[in-house]
Amino acid sequence: MSLTVIPTEIPDVLIIEPQVFGDDRGFFFESFNARKFEEATGLKRTFVQDNHSRSGRNVLRGLHYQIHHPQGKLVRASAGEVFDVAVDLRRSSPTFGKWVGVTLSAENKRQLWIPEGFAHGFVVISEYAECLYKTTEYWSHSDERCLAWNDPAIGIKWPVSDAPILAAKDLTASAFSDIREFFP
Repeated sequence: MSLTVIPTEIPDVLIIEPQVFGDDRGFFFESFNARKFEEATGLKRTFVQDNHSRSGRNVLRGLHYQIHHPQGKLVRASAGEVFDVAVDLRRSSPTFGKWVGVTLSAENKRQLWIPEGFAHGFVVISEYAECLYKTTEYWSHSDERCLAWNDPAIGIKWPVSDAPILAAKDLTASAFSDIREFFP
């Protein structure tokens, strides 16, 4: 089994396509294999936490990041479809303040690797979606920060026609211009 790695407009954010075996019974694929992930991407990461969320259409989660204990994330949709976004918050990066968005779905089985130093979020574009993601660091409530999903300085083109459904913390997220703590 092999993985296909597709670069995005931000070179450190990668689309991972697993090899899928299917027949009239259904399909099988390895959703994660540490050795193959390292061989395909050149990245050696230890994942310490798996998260699973279910959300309805138009729910937007994000843009979240942890400033002192940054998380790398490997994200996939196991049901439905989401538009998944990563925003580069690494001050020394040539893509600082830029974003990339990718459609992840149960059908395309793509995964998105988002390295440490990025804000992350997604919006559900199907009736509902379930997302599974592995993280390289444990969640820390006191360390979590939120970047406003609709900040004009970032200019994310979310595929939503109505105002998305947000959590309370995302309603009060910081504008990019107000953030004082960035990654090196």
